Amino acid sequence: MTNNHLAHAKATIQCEQSALADIIDHLDHNFTESCDLILNSSGRCLVLGIGKSGHIARKIASTLASTGTPAFYIHPTEASHGDLGMITSEDVVIGISYSGETAELIILLPLIKRIGAKLIAITGQINSSLAQSANHVINANVSKEACPLGLAPTSSTTACLALGDALAIALLSAKKFSSDDFAIRHPGGSLGKRLLLRASDLMRKGDAIPRVNQATSIADALVEITSKRLGATTVTGDQGELLGIFTDGDLRRCLDKKVDLFSTPIDQVMTNSPFIISPDTLASSIMQLMQHNKITQVLAIHENAVVGIIHLHDLLDAGVTPP
Repeated sequence: MTNNHLAHAKATIQCEQSALADIIDHLDHNFTESCDLILNSSGRCLVLGIGKSGHIARKIASTLASTGTPAFYIHPTEASHGDLGMITSEDVVIGISYSGETAELIILLPLIKRIGAKLIAITGQINSSLAQSANHVINANVSKEACPLGLAPTSSTTACLALGDALAIALLSAKKFSSDDFAIRHPGGSLGKRLLLRASDLMRKGDAIPRVNQATSIADALVEITSKRLGATTVTGDQGELLGIFTDGDLRRCLDKKVDLFSTPIDQVMTNSPFIISPDTLASSIMQLMQHNKITQVLAIHENAVVGIIHLHDLLDAGVTPP
């Protein structure tokens, strides 16, 4: 029985792979002209579909919106009951129907034309009513559905989804959409933290930074380390310039060598080349730096002055997780 399950699974995926190969062969000037139509529009993309095509339309609208093309989904039935008012003459409508004859969508076509919006059809039937009304037709025809009954939309919905992704990525590239642009649209969750949070958002500043002068004894430096609770202190010169860092690890080495903690100045036992970053460094990059070098704190520097310190716990508390 298990083998039958696997056989059906593999056959389904192979059929959908074949469908994707089909639509690659169908791509032509209509796709290019659809991209240009959207790029040259001063309005938004409204994506319409119902049933399984509706689910695909929602996803395409979401992907477009998150990659720099203002877009949203309209349910065709709701459009017939007032939501058509969302469409303006400056907009581009993307209608999705594999048959091209979906009644709830077809009834809207004369109204979309009257409003003056442009129409892109994604359909498997290039001679359908939807296709005939469209400014451009993106051919989503596939040779067969993965469903053995030939009834459940499977290969056809996969093809439509892939074409929507293709549109979004082509537009993203044309607009030179950057990772910073993407981050602005994804502020929540781990993705937002990875793309948005920088050292300046998390670092301890001002009096929260542990600091001692180069002539400070190890014993007095330990008082500063204990009070700031970061397991380290910066060591600065007379002009406030960074000279080094003294960490718990440096203390252990001092104890191993039986260094006099009360008479030895800190600059004789400090780490001379601490790990430093810019305040603009991404939090995710700081996490990678700490992991790679097995350290728990880094210093943010501006013009050789310490402007912040970040501990591993600061990153974890902010939800920045290891890659």
